[in-house]
Amino acid sequence: MDWGDVNLRRYSKHAKPVLVFALLVLFAAWECEVSLADLANGLRKGLMMINLFFPPDWQAFARMVQPALATVAVAALATPIGAVCAVVFGLAGASNIAPRWLRFTTRSLIALERGIPEIVLLLILVAAFGMGAFAGVIALVIGSIGMLGKLVADAIEEIDARTVDSVECVGATRAQVIRYAVLPQVFPSLVANTMFRFEVNIRASVLLGAVGAGGIGYELTVAINQLEYRKATVAAIVSLALVFLAERGSDILRSRMVAAERLQ
Repeated sequence: MDWGDVNLRRYSKHAKPVLVFALLVLFAAWECEVSLADLANGLRKGLMMINLFFPPDWQAFARMVQPALATVAVAALATPIGAVCAVVFGLAGASNIAPRWLRFTTRSLIALERGIPEIVLLLILVAAFGMGAFAGVIALVIGSIGMLGKLVADAIEEIDARTVDSVECVGATRAQVIRYAVLPQVFPSLVANTMFRFEVNIRASVLLGAVGAGGIGYELTVAINQLEYRKATVAAIVSLALVFLAERGSDILRSRMVAAERLQ
């Protein structure tokens, strides 16, 4: 047996997909007008502009505390509201709980919401409610429902059916089955996913603040527009600190939950 021919046949079957993918990449580069010369020129200009952002204007740090707290408040308010609403959507979207027509409708709404970025929702809400944190909270609530609603529905469809059957056999109502057989099984997953969504909402709150929701993102945008680059550096550092602290706090809480479950 000629091992060279075997290896050639083995790799030749991957040649066509690789070629198609390469052609798609080249077409995308052409459509996006990718230019290595522009890339090199942009990198050179970017490196020259970095000097404008340093050293940070630490005197502006005190003015960043209140916007930073506003950013955290938006995420902290939107996350639990979205989680509670997601439970309702999750129950309505689970095939083993809801009828087919309700599951289809709910899953369609969740998919529709997940296909709309929060920044687009915010632009619509700003037109309706005006600029401010309220529009940001609503946008993040809707975003949380889209993500957590799907995860809750999937978790409910994967629960142990024997527990549900046992509760139903003793004459429990539908509400009692959900309360004592369904929710206890999905609660740990819901809490873990909600904490993860809080991290996402912190990052999204910074971004939404730049386009009208207020908070540290708004301060960052204003500083850049006013060419106060060193102040913008402080705002960026505060934003990174918020995301880091939210991620670390979420990791600590999840690890404690896992440890508590192992002890039970």
